[in-house]
Amino acid sequence: MPDPILQLSGLEQVFDTKKGKVPAVGGIDLDVEPGKVLCLVGESGCGKTTTARAAAGLTRPTAGRVAFRGKTVAQMDAAERFTYRRAVQYIHQDPYAALNPTRTVYSTLTAGLRRHRLVKSKGEARERAADILRLVDLTPPASYLDSYPHQLSGGQRQRVNIARSLAMNPELLICDESTSMLDVSIRVSLLNTLGRLRDELNVGFLFITHDLAVAKYFAWDGEIAVMYLGKVVEHGPTPQVIGDPQHPYTKALIGAVCEPDPDLARSNRAVSTLRSAEIPSLTDLPSGCTFHPRCPAFEGGLCDADAPPLQPVGGRRLACHVVARDHGRTDRGHGRPARRDGGGQVTTWSA
Repeated sequence: MPDPILQLSGLEQVFDTKKGKVPAVGGIDLDVEPGKVLCLVGESGCGKTTTARAAAGLTRPTAGRVAFRGKTVAQMDAAERFTYRRAVQYIHQDPYAALNPTRTVYSTLTAGLRRHRLVKSKGEARERAADILRLVDLTPPASYLDSYPHQLSGGQRQRVNIARSLAMNPELLICDESTSMLDVSIRVSLLNTLGRLRDELNVGFLFITHDLAVAKYFAWDGEIAVMYLGKVVEHGPTPQVIGDPQHPYTKALIGAVCEPDPDLARSNRAVSTLRSAEIPSLTDLPSGCTFHPRCPAFEGGLCDADAPPLQPVGGRRLACHVVARDHGRTDRGHGRPARRDGGGQVTTWSA
């Protein structure tokens, strides 16, 4: 197995506000490998973007470690940070706000090339910009190089954003909801483009999304880490997390995905019924497991007593007292794994 490009170890991000300290990220451990996709999924406000910004070096974490190629970012010298800045590129969510309206596509794509002295002349810069546009399927390049952002569609703007990040020959792309503002057909086309770049250029991806359908499509051969209130609650290979979710919160997210099969849709909703739709405030987190006020598998005296550790359970990492306990019982009995239905009753997998 190749060494990770990016490692997040015990990452914490706490913000000071008028209402008190806000633990936006509460200590997470994640690795991204070359040519692989790690999807961070969860509701808005769960800490996905804060994690991504720390991973990109845009913010300094309160605690923990961000390492690139085994070197802690905070301990890098000027030359190492220069290399890190080139190798890790960030694709923003909003294709309209991410581009400077006074710069042409050519100027946008070549700013980094000139800054890092990767081109020697204007002619070389223009040719390099044209090559990058071909990579993201904006052809013929001559039709776009001298255009301004207001002359492009939303999908074209986002492709320019992707092209700008590729200009630095990155090893890792951090995509922060980079397809969420686009129409479905354009979204699929962009995901296919990103997938081709991953396969051809061996680029790793930290892909941020709230949409499990997008995560399933783009990261089927990768991994998914599900976040809730600043912590990872389930992390494993995408087929396992999507096809056999174990954490009650992951089940709720999958139950919210539109499902064309009516029988399967009813089954998903039954399993994912929550005790409450209200998300706790980060300034007043519940005791024990922070998901317990909403969890259909809640057990008093257990879930509200201690925070569950993220531990290996059934080929993945999981933070749930109840599932870990039930899985341990079936392991000792050499039976099939137990799970809970929407009413919190324990049932077993049928053969």
